[in-house]
Amino acid sequence: MTALWLVLAAVLLAGLIASLRGRRARRARRGADGATVANLGDTTTLDYDTGAVRSVQRADLLLDADALAEIWTPAHLERLARTYWRFLTRVTLGLIQVRYTERERYVVLLISPLKLLTFQAPEYEMTATRGMVRWRIERGLLVAKAGRNGRGHLQIDVRQSPSEEPGRANLHVEVEVANFYPAIASGLGRRLYNITQSRIHVIVTYGFLRSLAHLDLAQSRVGRLDGG
Repeated sequence: MTALWLVLAAVLLAGLIASLRGRRARRARRGADGATVANLGDTTTLDYDTGAVRSVQRADLLLDADALAEIWTPAHLERLARTYWRFLTRVTLGLIQVRYTERERYVVLLISPLKLLTFQAPEYEMTATRGMVRWRIERGLLVAKAGRNGRGHLQIDVRQSPSEEPGRANLHVEVEVANFYPAIASGLGRRLYNITQSRIHVIVTYGFLRSLAHLDLAQSRVGRLDGG
């Protein structure tokens, strides 16, 4: 498992470097974006008694109020969820991919048998000011036994709030991993977890949050909420 994570760490770092270079080039071609990302923040804790991890990355997205109203639908919430997985695949240069079934989502390394993480089907909630999608963690090579069978989850939470700028809106976005039990974080492996899996997760999530400035939401692979 340690050797696997060292390989994954190298892949992710290489992908991040390539992705950052590509985004700089795209920004130069596109010019100004329609939204601004600010106030990036991270809160990551590991309970040394239980081995459970909670990691939250957050940002504020300032955008045109009409643009937000246009995309504030269940279908676009589903597209936001798909955008997260698309970003993960792009930032790892396609080595990490997501497989879909009616009941589960698999995060795999190139081929389906190498299931790094398996999630239950997403749960969606949406109100006039808040949207949330949650994937409960089922199992996977990177998950210790204590964290399997839906005990932990990955969640994207978006909340509208007033903006001081006329015609603009603020969207607070949080990506949370809660009650996650990493297989690598046992004994001396906790230090390795902190400098590899945990740190890379934060960097990747920051990249995802920054990418939202383009308002480029991927088409859903499932289309479960298209009628919303």
